[in-house]
Amino acid sequence: MKITIASRNPKSTKFPFDLELTGTPDSIKTSDITQAIHKKFPKYYPERQRLTTDDKKNVLVSDKTLAEQGVDGTLYFKDLGPQIGWRTVFLIEYGGPMLIHPLFYIFQKTIYGYTFEHSPMQVAAYYMVLAHFFKRELETIFVHRFSHGTMPFFNVFKNSAHYWFLSGVNMAYWIYHPYFSQGKSVAVRNDVWLYGCVAVWAWAELSNLITHVTLRNLRPPGSRVRAIPFGYGFDLVSCANYFFEFIAWTAVCFLTTSWSAFLFNIVATGQMYIWAVKKHKAYKKEFKDYPRNRTAMFPFIA
Repeated sequence: MKITIASRNPKSTKFPFDLELTGTPDSIKTSDITQAIHKKFPKYYPERQRLTTDDKKNVLVSDKTLAEQGVDGTLYFKDLGPQIGWRTVFLIEYGGPMLIHPLFYIFQKTIYGYTFEHSPMQVAAYYMVLAHFFKRELETIFVHRFSHGTMPFFNVFKNSAHYWFLSGVNMAYWIYHPYFSQGKSVAVRNDVWLYGCVAVWAWAELSNLITHVTLRNLRPPGSRVRAIPFGYGFDLVSCANYFFEFIAWTAVCFLTTSWSAFLFNIVATGQMYIWAVKKHKAYKKEFKDYPRNRTAMFPFIA
């Protein structure tokens, strides 16, 4: 079968060209085409390619045949640029705060000019933040299954800035500041306040882990299968994992009362809500029997 590969870039000198593939539209998959392009141009490995139809609306799926996608003739190629694995991106993102928080917590004299004793609130917040990101690193390695293998390499800097600066430098500098040190009135927390926040945080973190395992079990290894999540947390919202993460960071906010924690939580929750709405709409569009009583992220609200 002959397939013409054209480029979206009118100045391209490599395109168009014809590929001769063995088979029919019923047997040839998108992955066969991307591999053939990679063989012709080694620079363009499959993850770096995007193939679409003429109207640009239909992005070809790697494990589907041309017949399944209604393709017969010319395909349009776009170079997505250098790619990096999502798993690597997550490890970099979450690794930042795990390095930054100990620096501010331990090297007091270098950062604040003198040494002081941390208050129980600061100690609790320190271990809560480290435990959160250590959990995220473990989930990235052992739990998450990604629907997309890679992302543009240069996006890693933008994505990491959110965690390295907002939840890293921003939170660490102010939460471990002498202003909240032992003996300062603003750092005083009674047992109900301190242990109550820790308990809510621990429940939310465990709940978040449970929802991540639920999502993992919906997708067989190496596939992009999508299914409706059910069970703990998902009876009321489409993105229960985001909801429980919001609760966990809210507990950190009320424990520390630091504006830096509230700032991070507001930004993070806003971004998660945008993602949740998109996923909620995608679920309803893809599954006609999707539960109508669910909201996107916040039970009964939105």
